[in-house]
Amino acid sequence: MIDVKAWETAVLDGGPADGLRMKVSDRPRVIQVTYPCPVEAAPPGVRAEGVYIYRRDYGVTSEPLRYGFDAASP
Repeated sequence: MIDVKAWETAVLDGGPADGLRMKVSDRPRVIQVTYPCPVEAAPPGVRAEGVYIYRRDYGVTSEPLRYGFDAASP
């Protein structure tokens, strides 16, 4: 069980989720953001999502933690 006191505010910089604020626990190194993509004539249950990666800025040590868009991944 995660201790509620361990939650910290983080903000995403750049990319499709620029400015998005969230709560994170244990200061993850990366955050993955997905964005649904419309599909045409897909079989039942099939979906497509764009995947975007944000990497933690280790120079920021207090809230809000910052995560920068990684245009080169995945």
